[in-house]
Amino acid sequence: MKLLIDADFIVYKNCAAVETELDFGNDIIVVTSNFSDAYNATDRELTRIKNKFGSFSDVILFFSDSENFRKKILPEYKGHRNRKKPCGYKRVINELKKEYKVIIKPTLEADDTMGIYATKYPGNCIVSPDKDMRQIPGKLYNFDELFTVSKEEGAKWHLIQSAAGDQTDGYSGVPGIGVKRATTIFESKGYSWETLVGMYDEKGYTALTAITNARLARILTVDDYDFDKKEPILWSPTSDYKVDNGSRSKVKTT
Repeated sequence: MKLLIDADFIVYKNCAAVETELDFGNDIIVVTSNFSDAYNATDRELTRIKNKFGSFSDVILFFSDSENFRKKILPEYKGHRNRKKPCGYKRVINELKKEYKVIIKPTLEADDTMGIYATKYPGNCIVSPDKDMRQIPGKLYNFDELFTVSKEEGAKWHLIQSAAGDQTDGYSGVPGIGVKRATTIFESKGYSWETLVGMYDEKGYTALTAITNARLARILTVDDYDFDKKEPILWSPTSDYKVDNGSRSKVKTT
């Protein structure tokens, strides 16, 4: 079993934590950092993860690309996160490459790259605190607990997130509907494209808004990526799409 680690989250957090502002007055403020502190904090965290599992065959670190395909779907996606990476971020990654296998795919977030790898090579374990990874079937360690996501659970979670949206990522979902309310509606009416569109329709939105949010919410799998063109295949459900034994594949491709 390989550990597929969301290292983007870890490195960003540790580099940001050691940044310091130096105020020289006269409008001059300089941000400084300590590379050794950032790298050592990252190394300690990776060591804790490895010690948690004890037995594993390899560790792979995943990072997001500087470009993001979702911005072509919604230019405002993660717009509030447009600040530059913290000091030392790139240098820490380059240092980690000396010890670990690092994967970055053009225009993809680390979540997507992990999702593709985990579904192309099942039997490994994703390590990430991001709730989005509950879409991907297989083992998931969220830094608190280790559990297994079934195909059905993953497909349902995608629909729930498509309705609830994610304010931290900049897409709103159905106004007034959060995870709990969305879950209640899907449990009552069925986990289907029809139910999702119905939620948006009740608030005066069209199926176009529903598909936009669903594409933003979806974490890519091996079936959502064109390896020849090296680009995502946008999720396009048929009108009768529903979660049936965890199916994520009853879709038409565009």
